[in-house]
Amino acid sequence: MLHVLLLAGVQRSQAQQLLVKGQVTEAASGKPVPFASIFVPGTTAGTTADDAGRYTLSTAPADTIVASAMGFKAIKKALNRQAPQQTLNFALGGSGVSLGEVVVRPTENPAYAIMRRVQQNKPRNDKQRLDAFEFDSYNRTEISINNLPKQVSGRKVLREMIAVADSLGLERGADGKPVVPIFASEMLSRYYAHQRPLRRREEIKRNQMHGMAPREGSVVSQIMGSSFQDWDFYPNWQQLLGKDFISPIADGWKFTYEYELQDSVYIGEDFCYQLAVTPRRPQDLAFTGTIWITKDGYALRRLDLSVSPDANLNFVDKIKVWQELTPTAAGPWLPLRTRVLVSVRPTSKSTGVMARFTTVNSNFEPGKYHPLEFYDVPMATAADAFKSDPTFFDRNRPDSLSVQEQTTLTVLDTVRQLPAVQSFLELATVAVTGYYRVGKIDVGPVLATLGYNNIEGLRPRIGFRTTPDVSRNWMARVYVAYGLRDTRLKYGLRTSKILDRRTWTTIGFEHRHDIDQVALLDNDYALENPLFEAAASVGNINNGRPLLRDLTSVSFQTDLFRGFTQKVTVRQQQFRPLYDFAYYTNEARLGAPTNDNFAVSELVVESRYAPDEVLVQSQTQNYRSAIGLKRLPVFTVRYTLGLNKFLGGDFQYHKLNLLVTQSVRLGQFGRTDYTLDAGYIPSTVPYPVLKAHLGNQSPFYNAGAYNLMRYFEFVSDRYVGLRFDHHFEGFLLNSVPALKKLNWRLVATGNALYGSVDQANNAIIPELDPESGEPLPRFQPLGRLPYAEIGYGVENIFRVVRVDFLHRLTYRNSPGASNFGVKFSFQFKL
Repeated sequence: MLHVLLLAGVQRSQAQQLLVKGQVTEAASGKPVPFASIFVPGTTAGTTADDAGRYTLSTAPADTIVASAMGFKAIKKALNRQAPQQTLNFALGGSGVSLGEVVVRPTENPAYAIMRRVQQNKPRNDKQRLDAFEFDSYNRTEISINNLPKQVSGRKVLREMIAVADSLGLERGADGKPVVPIFASEMLSRYYAHQRPLRRREEIKRNQMHGMAPREGSVVSQIMGSSFQDWDFYPNWQQLLGKDFISPIADGWKFTYEYELQDSVYIGEDFCYQLAVTPRRPQDLAFTGTIWITKDGYALRRLDLSVSPDANLNFVDKIKVWQELTPTAAGPWLPLRTRVLVSVRPTSKSTGVMARFTTVNSNFEPGKYHPLEFYDVPMATAADAFKSDPTFFDRNRPDSLSVQEQTTLTVLDTVRQLPAVQSFLELATVAVTGYYRVGKIDVGPVLATLGYNNIEGLRPRIGFRTTPDVSRNWMARVYVAYGLRDTRLKYGLRTSKILDRRTWTTIGFEHRHDIDQVALLDNDYALENPLFEAAASVGNINNGRPLLRDLTSVSFQTDLFRGFTQKVTVRQQQFRPLYDFAYYTNEARLGAPTNDNFAVSELVVESRYAPDEVLVQSQTQNYRSAIGLKRLPVFTVRYTLGLNKFLGGDFQYHKLNLLVTQSVRLGQFGRTDYTLDAGYIPSTVPYPVLKAHLGNQSPFYNAGAYNLMRYFEFVSDRYVGLRFDHHFEGFLLNSVPALKKLNWRLVATGNALYGSVDQANNAIIPELDPESGEPLPRFQPLGRLPYAEIGYGVENIFRVVRVDFLHRLTYRNSPGASNFGVKFSFQFKL
């Protein structure tokens, strides 16, 4: 028994944490050294001093602690294992060392010789050379608001939050104005990477959120790990906030950056060259700051960078990145610690939002392989990941929180209980999702509550959807609407069940009775512009050929493997046109029987291949979302079989559709988004079943439409269309002295469409109405020439406005054709 007690005492002693505090100063002047690094050698325990050089570090019992900072020589001090709390101050001296030997060409900038060596050694230092690797990752996110004017800080929600922050001793900003924390999160995960083929996976082990946090398990709550904060400067481009920033060690480094060799210093045990980097053109999406290159191997050891304050960005006040890298046993370097600060402020005098991200990686294992099926679920969440345990991160956090950070978390946990904050969170959820939570259901969408068009008149609507509080695997959506002019009741029901979350296998059922337009049928992928969709569905909708549509469908969907989704749908639709319409039911000849409404029964098989798409499953809603930009094209193939006399179907036909979309980075020239759309219908059917190409008679630009084509101007049964939208970003205009201060950006667009209609599909529509004898509205097929339009324009006017000038190149004499147009759009792009 005595032995057991002695062993237990040893274990408790080993588990005891040491709390070390102190300040880092300059030996020569006694001034504080801000943001110095304090760490325990050979472990992941470490922290960063604040702007006054003060630090707090919690670590397991150890013998030595080290303090280092840029431009200073590192100092080691002994720790007392027996003292639970101790104070150690560091006075750092200069790191004057001689420059290592590099070959410098006559009259050449000496930094260029170092950069050439960096380029020569990139293949062996870049982590992309590792076929596979994995590591543990800790990520901390903190978001606060600052620069609060009195009229804002006096509002009830913020007034109560400021009172809590002041009472708990949270420091104010340098200007004396309150800095109000609104959200923080901590996440522990295991990150896995496979290079050829490219695969990624992250397993979230534990996540804890504070303050105005999203619902636990939501998509937002899951994208705070290494998958979405993978800062890597070895590739030529670093993607940040949806923009492409050129790396200071990119292949074309000399054309984008200026370099200055400032010093040679030790970072830990690595002797490094210290280089200052600045963009040649301040408006470019590039960085300014300092990088440290190792003398042995010419690897990137540390970087301290900021986005140029003159960069062509909107709303962003500041972006700072600090990163420290470590070599792996296999050679290539991986990020050890990363700190990122992003400050967003619409104007210099407005309220700002500041986000801080901290990442600490450990337990690196290069060359560890897993079967490819292991990566089929790119984001996995442990069952207890959101388990409430206030002490978990205190026991497992790989770095220590500063006093300010500890106070911030306490403030956030306190203000979340305030009634005013809870009400604000409810309103924020409505703004983001469009739904308002009532008990176990969501009511909405709120914006669809009231509408108007010339067929229905005023259209009130109410709807709701279930939440996981009702069922985690079942979801249902229901709505009811009524037209005060046509006195018709419209309604819809959609329900689905998740059978297997790993492969996202689902079944679904939908029934809908509502008004639609022929011009908008089979164009779902293009109806993502809310301004355009509202303009097309509100007001006079006669140009879109309105009809009453009944839809009933049953669907089954599953992922055969990562990125390859299969969907099978059986659906029945009834169409009752609300305009003059008829078609021959037997043979296309004068006097043959006709009908003015019809039904179709269809079997639809769809395959979608998105090889590098990252899909995140929401734990609080029964859906998944695609996150981040995709480098590779996305292919969608759809085959539709029309079934005659099955479930009342009037026709037998075949339809084949191909859709290819991609966003392509073109380096300094910007980015191009293109869509290739093709279809073939080798059958005889009325034109509402054919492809009505999406026109745009609204004043708003829509990248998914032909913007100078009228609604329902052209119909095809075989077609190929190509649309592109190129964003030059700051290219060209950043070099024009009179314009670069405006931060305008050029755009270029182009649409081309080849199509035709078989004679049989043209003849199935009578020339005259069988009842009135009046000419029937018909449709127009494309001729030998393709439809073509080009455009140019400027975006980022007043930071939110885009103006496009469009020219129609063909079919300029078509009745009602608009050969030149100006379209507007509003976009919030950085």
